[in-house]
This record gives sequence, C-alpha cells and structure tokens, in this order.
Amino acid sequence: MPDIPAIQSALRDAKIDGWLFYDHHHRDSIAGNILSLDPHAMVTRRWFYFIPAKGEPRKLVHRIEQVTLDTLAGKKEVYSRWEELHQGLKKLLSGSKNIAMQYSPENNIPYIGLVDAGTIELIRKLKKKVVSSADLVQKFEASWTPAQLDGHVEAGKIVDRITREAFTRAAKFVQEGKPLAEYELQQWIVEQFRTSGLVTAEPPIVAVQPNNGNPHYEPKQGISRPIRAGDLLLLDIWAKLDRPGSVYYDITWMGYLGHRVPDSYAKIFRLVKDARNRAIDFIKDAVEEGRTIHGWEVDRVARETIRKGGYGKYFVHRTGHSIGQEVHGNGANMDGLETRDDRRIVPHTCFSIEPGIYLPEFGVRSEVNVHVGEGEARVTGAVQQEILPLLG
Repeated sequence: MPDIPAIQSALRDAKIDGWLFYDHHHRDSIAGNILSLDPHAMVTRRWFYFIPAKGEPRKLVHRIEQVTLDTLAGKKEVYSRWEELHQGLKKLLSGSKNIAMQYSPENNIPYIGLVDAGTIELIRKLKKKVVSSADLVQKFEASWTPAQLDGHVEAGKIVDRITREAFTRAAKFVQEGKPLAEYELQQWIVEQFRTSGLVTAEPPIVAVQPNNGNPHYEPKQGISRPIRAGDLLLLDIWAKLDRPGSVYYDITWMGYLGHRVPDSYAKIFRLVKDARNRAIDFIKDAVEEGRTIHGWEVDRVARETIRKGGYGKYFVHRTGHSIGQEVHGNGANMDGLETRDDRRIVPHTCFSIEPGIYLPEFGVRSEVNVHVGEGEARVTGAVQQEILPLLG
C-alpha cells in the first residue's frame, strides 16, 4: 500500500499541492506500482486518484468499474457521462493549484511522460498547473528497500557465475572444434537462468565482431554468427530473482577467444574502463561529501574521458540507466546525450555505468551496477579490469 503520510510530506517539501494519478488500460505502470494496484485487473475506463499535500485522498472512478481503487484510502466519486467526469475532476482537485503528474516537459524524460497530452490539457483547462512527478517517482517508485538490495546482490552472484561459465563454454567449444553460434550460447544462458531461479524479460546479448559494434544487437536463430577462435565476445546479461518485487542485476563483460588479447582490442577496453572508473569515482566522492549531483553530470564525466581519447563520436548512447523491477527503471539515468537528465541522484537507487566504444569492425562495453545508500555508493558486483583471454 502507498505510504500516504510520506507522500504528503514529500509534496509539502516540494511545495506541490497534490499528486494526481491517472490510468486507462494500464498505460501508467508507475501509478500501478506506487499505488500497489493489481496489474491484471480490468481497467477499461479512466480512473483518477488524488493525494493532496494535506487532507484525505480522493478517487474518481467509472460506475461499471467502481471497485478499481477500493484498496486505497479516500472518498470515492463515480461518473458515467463525460460531463460527469469533467465535473468530478474539478471537485477532485478543488483547493489545489500545482498538480504533479507523470509528465515530463518536452518529453525530456520519456520514462516519466506517461500521461497523454489530452489529459494534461483537461487538467490545465481547470486552471491547474501541471508539474512533473519525476522527483517523486524517484523517491516512491525507483528507491529500493533493503530486501530488494539483498535480492539484487543475490541475483548478481548467480549472474556473475553464469557469465563466467558462458565464457568457459565458448572457449571449450572453440578448443574442441565444435560449432557454437551466438544464439545458441544466448539460449544456454537463458536455460541457466531458469534452473538457477532467475527470470528476465528479454534474453541477453551475445555478440562477436562486428555484431558487438551494435549496442543493442539481438542474435536470432538461424542468422547469428558462429563463435570462432580470434573472436572478441561481448556478453550483456541481465536478470533478477524469480520473486515478487525483485530488481535486476545488469552487467557487460568482454572475452577474447585466443591466448593473448590483441592490442587493438586492449587499447579500446582500457579507455572504456577509464571512463567507467572515473564516473564511479565521481559518484562515490559526491555521495561521501554530501554533494548533489545529477544524471547528466555523471554522463559528462564518462563521455569527456572517451572524447579526450579520440573516440567521442563512437560512444553513441547514455552512460547508464536506472535499474529497478524493470531492467530499465524509472529513476535518474546517467544521461547527457539522449536527454539531459537533470534528476538528482538520490539514496536507495541503483543504476548502471556502461560506457562503450562502437567501431565498424568491433565494439567494446563495460557495465557495472552502482547502488547509492546513505552517505556511500558502491559497485554491487564483480568489476572487469581487462578483456579475458579465454584460451589462455
């Protein structure tokens, strides 16, 4: 259940009069998560739930789906006709001016911009100012509980093990002259997840050159490349415990199917590693010193490192993404490229740090997860220091 007093306290601190939740056909998963609603319940009509900064919450639901919000506190109003809906909204929001919604100005943060433009227009027509709920979402949806952090670490140990075993399997097939394609190794990893109590929404990325030059390459049955001696192998693996409320662990490691990693690969990895480490150190220092930093600033640190190394144009994605119950969560992203994520990095959130360089011939990425606690930030799993020579 939502912690209404805590939400109201946060609203008062932010000088916001209330938080308006709205959904139709489960379009807003953030609302469902924060309000602890059944994700499988029938929602064929619009509903609204308003938590004011002070006072009792209020509900507005359709007559044929009156029970939609019955698990939540507050007085209920019902509507059938659109005119009743408009009048009901006016009553719901009475006494409030600044209203937080899942809205992002200019859609700068698409993860937050879930309310449709027409509904925003309707609220503004009632002479209300709509503000973004982005910082509230960080606090009440993207923040982890201690149990979630424990589950993340537990999943991470399993993922780290499976990653090592996947590299070993690739090396064994190459040494024995047996055929092994990217897709086949991917499916082996998925099976290891299943037998180890892990789940994932999408299968991992298994890519040799030049496919690892595509950050979101997806191996497919029948058309993926064979893994051979001399290949640079990228494994991007994410999974979580098969338990309600579990959060993801998401890493990328690199291996070389040979005895000695070529200098051309090692040079690029060193630059990516340096960018990764500088970003991590920037976060750790800021958290320990109590300085406020934002997602775009972390991205700038990593990106500037790669730019100075001469490969800026080949770092084509953000430095990191929020991690939660979905592998791409709703907290601050380490992003100054795709967006300028100006959300603060706050305690009890987790995100990836994953700079990469993607050349036409091959690509290199290194990814770790960073969890921010109270006064400290830490990498939650193993950290790769060099490309692994798999036939050594």
